[in-house]
Order: sequence, then structure tokens, then C-alpha cells
Amino acid sequence: MGKDKNPRRVADNEAMAKLRMLRTSPQKLNLVAQLIRGKKVDKALSDLTFSKKRISQDVKQCLQSAIANAENNHNLDVDDLIVAEAYVGKNLTMKRGRPRARGRFGKIVKPFSELTIKVRQVQAEEQA
Repeated sequence: MGKDKNPRRVADNEAMAKLRMLRTSPQKLNLVAQLIRGKKVDKALSDLTFSKKRISQDVKQCLQSAIANAENNHNLDVDDLIVAEAYVGKNLTMKRGRPRARGRFGKIVKPFSELTIKVRQVQAEEQA
């Protein structure tokens, strides 16, 4: 008699994780997201581990969450997962300021962003 359950937002062979309120600009975050798009998850994790970008640790955490969602919630095989999509969006922007010379005001913007990672299970012959 109750409501129907919500349909899945992703396909049956996919899982996703979303990370919000990341304290970096979307432009900088997109550089790290480009690093992992289309790669196998183990290669993407190793690339993020050895990346020099500060935000890469947060991206790695989000990717590990997507892998865990795929394994535990959707019964997908971890060895066959690839990063299907990794996209970045804007979030809020804190506006701060600093007094400058001659009565002026220097504007300081502190942007936040959000990251969505989708992993997809593909068969071994499709990856080649």
C-alpha cells in the first residue's frame, strides 16, 4: 500500500559515489578527475596514490567508496570495474575580503566543489 521504491539512478552494472563540499575550485578538481576517467580502478587508485595534487587523496576516498558500493550493494566484481564517469560540479563559494590601500577592498573567494564517480563492470574481452 506504501510508495514504490525509487528506481536506480545508474544501470545494473554500475555503482556511484558522490563527494560534496570539497574545499577546492572545480577547475583544479577536474584536472585530477581527468587523470582517472576510463581507467581500470586499480590503475586509477595507484595514480591517485602517487599524485602530487592535494585534492587527489579526497578523490581517492570517493573512488574507494564507489568501489565499495559496487561490491557490497550491487554484487559487482571488483577486478572488472572501470571508472566510467568522473565529473565535477560547483558548490557554494565563500566570499571573504581584505582591506587594501587607498580605501579599497580586496575580494577573496573560497570556492567549494563536488565530485561524482561512476564505476562500471565490463567483461575482460570488452576492455581490450
